[in-house]
Amino acid sequence: MARQSYLFTSESVSEGHPDKVSDRISDEVVDAFYRESAAAKLDPWAVRAACETLCTTNRVVIAGEYSNTPKSVTVQMIQDLARKAIKDIGYEQDGFHWANANIEVLLHGQSADIAQGVDAKQPTNKEEGAGDQGIMFGYACRETPELMPAPLYYSHKILHDLAIARKAGKGDVGLLGPDSKSQVTVRYENGKPVGVTAIVVSHQHLVQDWSSAKVREVIEPYVRKALPEGWITNDTAWHINPTGAFYIGGPDGDCGLTGRKIIVDTYGGAAPHGGGAFSGKDPTKVDRSAAYASRYLAKNVVAAGIADRCTIQLAYAIGVARPLSIYVDTHGTGKVDEAKIEKALAECMNLTPRGIRTHLDLNKPIYARTSAYGHFGRTPDAEGGFSWEKTDLADAIKKAV
Repeated sequence: MARQSYLFTSESVSEGHPDKVSDRISDEVVDAFYRESAAAKLDPWAVRAACETLCTTNRVVIAGEYSNTPKSVTVQMIQDLARKAIKDIGYEQDGFHWANANIEVLLHGQSADIAQGVDAKQPTNKEEGAGDQGIMFGYACRETPELMPAPLYYSHKILHDLAIARKAGKGDVGLLGPDSKSQVTVRYENGKPVGVTAIVVSHQHLVQDWSSAKVREVIEPYVRKALPEGWITNDTAWHINPTGAFYIGGPDGDCGLTGRKIIVDTYGGAAPHGGGAFSGKDPTKVDRSAAYASRYLAKNVVAAGIADRCTIQLAYAIGVARPLSIYVDTHGTGKVDEAKIEKALAECMNLTPRGIRTHLDLNKPIYARTSAYGHFGRTPDAEGGFSWEKTDLADAIKKAV
């Protein structure tokens, strides 16, 4: 039997963290391909993009592959997009400034060997194969209204709320820098989250002589507001800028790379991860699209009342359309046999790459918004972003089991 009383910790990083700056730029490139293809009336199904970004002191290197790219997507456009992203995040410091950074673009055409595997018609169902092999996991639980693990959800919320306040620029909170990290340790009793035993926040500040005590004074009201009432007690340990000054931040302080925060992006360690990053990839790459689909299915299983917790694994082979396997684990909380759920999911959703892209409407410029504060537990928006967070399949799954 799973433990019922324990402590569990998850972390988050802000949009100004060096790795997240890289994720944002990579996803801005993917969005540009979709946006410009639509403007040129080109087939969005043909878009292929795989973009990696490195950020360091006043330098950004953007590399990767593409195909079927509109002529309007130029090196200059990509450089401009990167500068706008850096400016929006808030970097105007000597060591990393949106206007002064040297931005190098090294994108090139996609390998024909990869293209033939993805684009070839499959004998099984006459459509595109997966863009790579791999395993993808989805997870949902009843710990928050968004059906996310509480430690990660509140770690994200602390930093997101602080970022909104920082950008509004009112009072001392406007003197915080873009780079920050958080960590929340949640206490569980009888399997449910009931309180916080430790809070860690390291936040960049733009006033050089600010102490850790000053940073705590500025951010503590936002931390308290982000967490459920009563979760913070006199016994909760606070670690705010525990090493002292955090004046030099962002890529000037630490090199950033796309795809290094995969646990922050998903479930904070509360569920397995297949190993593939999301940002910078178009949805033919099942690392991204099938991870979104598995979260969508897990969330709908929980929303349907079939289980209180659900982990789903999908597996794919490059060039093969249909998933090799579908695995469901309801962690002893299920009201229906897991084999029946697996069968029902295959009936309720086409889990080929084309089926996923169609069902979740993924051929759109919706990816830059996913690059910080998690890909899951977010609110679906009017433009089609976070479509995998909808619970519109719950009734169909319930009927199918």
